[in-house]
Amino acid sequence: MYETHVRGLTANHPEVPEEIRGTYLGLAEPAVIDYLKKLGVTAVELLPVHHYVNDLHLIDKGLANYWGYNSIGFFTPTPRYRRGDEPACEVTQFKEMVKRLHRAGIEVILDVVYNHTAEGNHLGPTLSFKGIDNTTYYRLVDSDPRFYFDYTGTGNSLNVRHPQTLQLIMDSLRYWVTEMHVDGFRFDLASALARSLHEVDSLSSFFTIIHQDPVISQVKLIAEPWDIGEGGYQVGNFPVRWAEWNGKYRDSVRKFWKGEGGLAGELAQRLTGSSDMYAQTGRKPYVSINFVTAHDGFTLRDLVSYNGKHNDANGEDGRDGADDNESWNCGVEGPSDDPEIEKLRARQQRNLLATLILSQGTPMLSGGDELGRTQGGNNNAYCQDNDISYYNWNLGETEEKLLAFTRKLINIRHEHPALQRATFYRGRELKGTNVRDLMWFRHDGAEMTDDDWNNSHTASLAMFVAGHGLRDRDEKGKRIKDDNLLLLLNGSYVDLDFVMPKLEVSKGPFELLLDTSESKEKEIVEGGSKTSLCGRSIKLFVSKAE
Repeated sequence: MYETHVRGLTANHPEVPEEIRGTYLGLAEPAVIDYLKKLGVTAVELLPVHHYVNDLHLIDKGLANYWGYNSIGFFTPTPRYRRGDEPACEVTQFKEMVKRLHRAGIEVILDVVYNHTAEGNHLGPTLSFKGIDNTTYYRLVDSDPRFYFDYTGTGNSLNVRHPQTLQLIMDSLRYWVTEMHVDGFRFDLASALARSLHEVDSLSSFFTIIHQDPVISQVKLIAEPWDIGEGGYQVGNFPVRWAEWNGKYRDSVRKFWKGEGGLAGELAQRLTGSSDMYAQTGRKPYVSINFVTAHDGFTLRDLVSYNGKHNDANGEDGRDGADDNESWNCGVEGPSDDPEIEKLRARQQRNLLATLILSQGTPMLSGGDELGRTQGGNNNAYCQDNDISYYNWNLGETEEKLLAFTRKLINIRHEHPALQRATFYRGRELKGTNVRDLMWFRHDGAEMTDDDWNNSHTASLAMFVAGHGLRDRDEKGKRIKDDNLLLLLNGSYVDLDFVMPKLEVSKGPFELLLDTSESKEKEIVEGGSKTSLCGRSIKLFVSKAE
């Protein structure tokens, strides 16, 4: 899945006609769709396209709401991304965009904002719902109904407890599926929609009515499983049929490659689909939407280039944006002309991308990360409708290499069903062997022990996946098989020799598929022999399954 912005993706694209750059039609241009196809994208997740308005405080500063999380019209695509001034042409152009993406085999997921509106708090404007029926559409403070409950940080929260508000949301969702033909939704601050009284309730009427709807229940439903209210962080707690942005995945992977110790067990859970959060409720690995970066926060390049945020352009004296980013600048804050620092930053980007794409679950790539996109350290570019946010398509050698690496990674994922399991690992032995479907090794070749998992100094591990250990079946009911895969991760700053496991289910030697250090293009290693990993790097090997 590829998270992107309609305007930002094509605003500077040299192969898109200038008059349609930054529009629905621009995103649907053959050059853009061809780029997505070559990258290996199978779904785009678009930042909000509902009609929205600019915030007054941004207008006063000469800025604009770029991301679009300020909805006021739930039944129309915003005219900001249309070409021309014909009435309602944004509708036909949006449909044309969806049609062309579908024709290329790419699904369309919309980021939708039903938790609040653009009308703000008691001092905000009256644009629609306040004037129609304030008490129906908004959560008001019982003791003083002039004021609004604010679980979203925007000044108000929609009153999802009221049947009229629920009907509004359901009618809107149904419209976007049946009339605009989108394939699913990512619900912004979804915990706010599940608050029956004040606590987040997995049995709330919001979930019930969605699950019972014959249209909405059949599309992809993705939760951003938190809000800013008390008890709002609900990663792992949404009901069956829901996928979730896995914030724990993001945090664990960032910390591991940042160099924090004691994360081996946590990382292993995230690499294998987060069964600790999803298996007990009967959900599958693919409900974990894995991500390392997203629109909200640092880009991948900035994650390895800045220790702190640099949001001066937002005009809020640095008060906005998260302070806890789990980032590491590799030794220098911001741009550097030190070749060793730039080499390490490039490798760290490859490490983070490789971890993301090779993990079980559904990987979400933040658009532009594959191009080394930077926002100059701005981790809250919601108001930067300009080159800070737009993709830079003028690629240098470094960016071209990163793009080629990302394409190779995604192609490896597509070619190996062992990386796309529909069921969780069970640690079961393959028939007639002492080899399990999933095995973990230390760098010296011994299997990981409880002491190793709990050792705060453990910064490396090897994951073996048995290609004949899959329990998944294809559409004809035939058992899916794959090669054996061995993923080696060295999160330490020192070089390490890894002893390759000698297993009876491998026909021949291990062949190198991927090396984030890019020190070798070809390498063949027999079981029991060694391979060397430089500090902070990954290798992926494949061997034929017996």
